[in-house]
Amino acid sequence: MTHRQAHPITIVTDGACSGNGTDTARGGWAAIIIAPDGSETVLTGAEAPSTNNRMELMAAIEGLAAVPGGSVVDLITDSSYLAKAITDDWLGAWQRRGWRTAGRKPVANQDLWERMLAQLARHGSVTPRLVRGHSGHDLNERADRLAQDAAITAEATTPPRDGWAAGDQMGFDIR
Repeated sequence: MTHRQAHPITIVTDGACSGNGTDTARGGWAAIIIAPDGSETVLTGAEAPSTNNRMELMAAIEGLAAVPGGSVVDLITDSSYLAKAITDDWLGAWQRRGWRTAGRKPVANQDLWERMLAQLARHGSVTPRLVRGHSGHDLNERADRLAQDAAITAEATTPPRDGWAAGDQMGFDIR
């Protein structure tokens, strides 16, 4: 028997990074999960060194991992990097090219994009909704504060170095 979810789960995510892309960068992420009944779960974490893009991805990955498989999810983010990779099929294009950009460079954050693909596959649907950061979206503003606090106060873990270096942060040669 298949359970159909009447209302989507909302996940509001944000990432932050002080010293973005440097060897001393300290990143934080936050995911606010709102169940259909209105109950809320807040997740945060940190990584050092890191980048803003890695933290945006970690927020979404951890938020998606925390909700039941098969869920219908509205993913609210202020990261066009994250939203467009899903909605504009950058992920599919990168995979077809063997995790290379249109400019034949390695895709930045491949380790996290592979984890993202696994999370996307777990759910009935994940619909990213891009919001403008720092523009008064209450939950996005709250996620931003939580991510910044996590970058400062949380116990940071060191990311795996599978080809990632602090200066590799953007990787915007996307198509």
